[in-house]
Formats: sequence, structure tokens, C-alpha cells
Amino acid sequence: MTGELFREDAYLRDAPARVAAHTPEGGVILDKSLFYPTGGGQPGDSGWLTWDKQVLSIATTVRDRDSGGIALVPAEPRALPPVGAYVTQELDWDRRHKHMRVHTALHLLSVVIPHAVTGGQISASHGRLDFNMPDAPQDRDELEGALNHFVSLDARVSEDWMTEDELDASPELVKTMSVAPPRGRGDIRLVRIGEPQEPIDLQPCGGTHVARTGEIGALRLGKIEKKGRLNRRVYLHLGG
Repeated sequence: MTGELFREDAYLRDAPARVAAHTPEGGVILDKSLFYPTGGGQPGDSGWLTWDKQVLSIATTVRDRDSGGIALVPAEPRALPPVGAYVTQELDWDRRHKHMRVHTALHLLSVVIPHAVTGGQISASHGRLDFNMPDAPQDRDELEGALNHFVSLDARVSEDWMTEDELDASPELVKTMSVAPPRGRGDIRLVRIGEPQEPIDLQPCGGTHVARTGEIGALRLGKIEKKGRLNRRVYLHLGG
């Protein structure tokens, strides 16, 4: 298993590591990874590996099915750093930070539209959530105002942990119908927006987030699409 540096500090932009393995597909598995692997609607990180005056561009990051480690996928076929080599890993920080902003913003969207979430996706400019609701919301201006109010509060974003049994006893914390919190790997990570005594949001999540909602910046509610009899897709964009 790969050590998950992105979990310890989402703001860490570069770090040393050692090449633990190569995948049959040509990926690089490090002993500890800054790079977040695709999952939960959040894209895998991109960036660079450097060693011995060589540079390898990383297009994305995935979870390796065979080993369970985190595999960095090169942007083009090139010689890989050999197993055992020491490398420096560097994130495409601008892209990662936008993912963090969008991800936290989508948690806020799940607050202002209090319906079960059936899917979601994150990009560097916008995100979307699919909600299990029969009718599209009519109060777009109010929803957008509520989102930007939460941003203006500059509320703290933090994490907590609970056991699987504790989560089973609090099923209301799970908002996503399509993606269940990962089980069998120990305690489950919770992401909290706001203070423990009166959180704005609290739900299981494995992704990376900003430290305060003020970092998200202005939000703009995008189009709302009908995706089935009881499904509405709501887009949310960074920027005014």
C-alpha cells in the first residue's frame, strides 16, 4: 500500500519518495504519494517526477487494482525511474487547488439542496451533483445566494474519523446513494464544514478540500438538467 501524503496535508506541493514498483500498464507506484488517485468523482492528480536530471510528466493518478497502491500514469511513453530510485514528486498545484475548491463547494451544494445525491463529478472549473428529486428547484437566486453566503463565512473545513459501527448508527451522514463510504480499511474519514458544535455539513469523504470556505471564491449556479424521472443534475461553477 502507498502512503497517502495528500491525506496528511492537502497543501503539500512537492515531496521526496522512492519508486516501489511499476505496473504492467507503465505506471509508477511510489512508497508515498502526493498525488490523489481518481475516486469519488474527483479526478486523479497530475504533475511531474524528477530524478537524475530527468523529468517525467504525470497525466493522472489511479488506484492500482492488483496491488492496491497508487499508480502515477505518465503523459507519454518514456523511460520510467527505476524501482528503488529516489524521486521528487511535484503536483500541478493550480489544477489540484481548483479541484479542492470545487469539491468543497459541492459539499455546500448538498446543504442548500437537501436531497439524496445520486452522483457527482469534479473538474478544475466546475462540478455537478445529481439529486434524487422529482422537480428542478425554482429558487435559483436564493440557492446561489445561500452558497455564496457560506463562502463569505470563511468557515473552517476539518476532518474527523468514526468507526464503521458508528457510521451504521448514523446513516443520515451518508448523502450519496451511488457511492458508499469505503469499508474494510479501518475508520471512516468525515469532512466537516463549520465548527463541531454546529457544523454546516458533515459527511464521509475521501477527497481533498480547502481549509476554509473563503478559499472557494465566488460561485455561480449553472444549468439544471433532467436526468430521469426522479433525477436532476445541478452544475456549479467557480467564478462570478
